[in-house]
Amino acid sequence: MQGKHKHEPQLNMFKIQLKTLILDTHALVVLSHRIDWPSIDKEFEQYYSDLGRPSVPTRTMVGLLMLKSMFNESDESLIPRWVENPYWQYFCGEQFFNHAPPCDPSDLVHFRKRIQKTGVEYILKVSASLHCKAIKEEQVLIDTTVQEKDITFPTDAKLAVGILKECWRLAGKSNVKLHQSFSRKTAQAKLKLRFSSHPTKKTIASQAVRDLRKYAKKVIMQLRNHLPEEIKKHSEDRFLFYDKILAQKRGDKKKIYSLHEPDVYCMSKGKAHKLYEFGCKVSIGVTAYTGIIVSATSFETNVSDVHTLAQTLEQIKYVTERNPTEAICDRGYRGKKKINETIITIPKPLPDSSTRYQKQKVRNKFRRRASIEPVIGHLKYDHRMQRNFLKGVYGDFVNCVLAAAGFNLKKMLRLIASSLDSMKRCIYSIIYALINLFPNLKKVAF
Repeated sequence: MQGKHKHEPQLNMFKIQLKTLILDTHALVVLSHRIDWPSIDKEFEQYYSDLGRPSVPTRTMVGLLMLKSMFNESDESLIPRWVENPYWQYFCGEQFFNHAPPCDPSDLVHFRKRIQKTGVEYILKVSASLHCKAIKEEQVLIDTTVQEKDITFPTDAKLAVGILKECWRLAGKSNVKLHQSFSRKTAQAKLKLRFSSHPTKKTIASQAVRDLRKYAKKVIMQLRNHLPEEIKKHSEDRFLFYDKILAQKRGDKKKIYSLHEPDVYCMSKGKAHKLYEFGCKVSIGVTAYTGIIVSATSFETNVSDVHTLAQTLEQIKYVTERNPTEAICDRGYRGKKKINETIITIPKPLPDSSTRYQKQKVRNKFRRRASIEPVIGHLKYDHRMQRNFLKGVYGDFVNCVLAAAGFNLKKMLRLIASSLDSMKRCIYSIIYALINLFPNLKKVAF
């Protein structure tokens, strides 16, 4: 059952009203008034049943997700900050200062799963619609980046040791005594890996990796022989997963790089400081001159940049409710000239007959395309896209979309704050001008 905020007409003498603690001119308060919360409630009511215990109000949950993405907070750190910040509580629809947490951090996980991809995309649409006409630009900038997953740098030795630890844990839970656990030999093999980069120690290190794989296979075989039938039946898929990891070789396609995140794939963007990145590819669409993010979507496979255009433009159409006339991209998008009504523009040499004006116009266009790079940088370092802590393929999508929504909301927050400052300066200048004209007003003003 969908929960609703209680609007109490009568004041509660034991609670403190938030209006007495906050400033009406604060940027977060103004932003909360600009968001169309009733439309959000109407959009999200389809994800609730008419039966059962009332849930946490939709405004509270959506507001928490917005604050999390705006201020770069985790689920665990978000709730304590909400309790101590009256502006955050007012943003989430509270009338009185609340000393108790609104929900458990795990409720945010369940809510993200409940609203699915359409609900998360709607939050992005709401954040972009705050900028009104700015998102109606004819030109958009599109680029891809890597959203890294929260995994360690994968090696064959780490994967084998991880498999051994999980098997030992399963044996302990199932009260199965292994004939040989290889725990002592595993520790000895790990010591041999310390100097794997040394020229004279490479052979010893590679032999240690082969030994770890052999130990893992033997432990798996023991579990298959001695586990109870009921537990063995439920664990067989996991054992097949282990067999696949232990059998993979260098140069194989669709390799598994993590035990807890098997969908991660390896990408190389040509960075000198980071040759390989492990995560997923994310496509970002930004308006050309105002810098509003109108698209953010992840991909399950490592497809080429040109094959991401169709899905990106489809999301842009959903967010802005129109097709852009031109998408400006880099040379990684060569191969497509037009998708539906959108022209795909990439850098290419102009004919010698082109005038100086024409060359300069094209040059300015692709200088403008470079403005998407700092946007991607802000998404990574300010809005939790540098390292994704959400699990699975769905977590990849949710993290990048909420990061984009947080970027748009933070941008609107800065615009509101700057407009309020300019208004204050204008008022003060008028007051001082009147004082200079009428000196007697000084006693009244101050």
